[in-house]
Amino acid sequence: MFLESEQLNSYLEDTTDEESSLLKKVNRETYLKETMPHMLSGHFQGRVLSMLSKLQQPRLALEIGTFTGYATLCLAEGLAEDGILHTIDINEEQQERVQGYFDASPYGEQIKYHIGDAAEVIPGITGEFDLIFIDADKKRNLYYFETLIDRVRPGGLILLDNVLWKGKVFEANPDKQTQQVIELNQKLAADNRVEKLILPIRDGLFVLRKK
Repeated sequence: MFLESEQLNSYLEDTTDEESSLLKKVNRETYLKETMPHMLSGHFQGRVLSMLSKLQQPRLALEIGTFTGYATLCLAEGLAEDGILHTIDINEEQQERVQGYFDASPYGEQIKYHIGDAAEVIPGITGEFDLIFIDADKKRNLYYFETLIDRVRPGGLILLDNVLWKGKVFEANPDKQTQQVIELNQKLAADNRVEKLILPIRDGLFVLRKK
């Protein structure tokens, strides 16, 4: 995130719990094999996601934007004993490797990995969500929020990533993509259906609790 220095990030990671050996492997292989490894949530944000999930103990959770599965595994740490996490990604090239990570984790039976367009996959997932993490196509973030808000139980969480957009939200003349992020933030800030705050970690994490 734009406010983060290397020193601060190192300190945050040093004062939180360690990554599991599997998460370290996912991190390492993502940086070795992917052209945009910075999309990975990383150690500190991963611990934040894990903590929020553990506080929520979701029986039904949804992630839009799997990438290489790092955040997925962190969110799965908080699932209820009978909980299920559905994760959706459109990139089938990573499917075999990412599924291998899930299978190697203690949560392999609880993670349902979908390849396809999230707008088409979501209607096929039934139930009321306790936790949703949106980290995919930024242009559709508001669509995902509006589509899913009525399917979140009261007290449930919706998390949206990258809402500070590398600090571009503060620019005097933001580009079109940045303007979309600004408009999303403004609409969420004014939405009375949720309590909300932005955690200024990494690239900004919007945390919304349904009333």
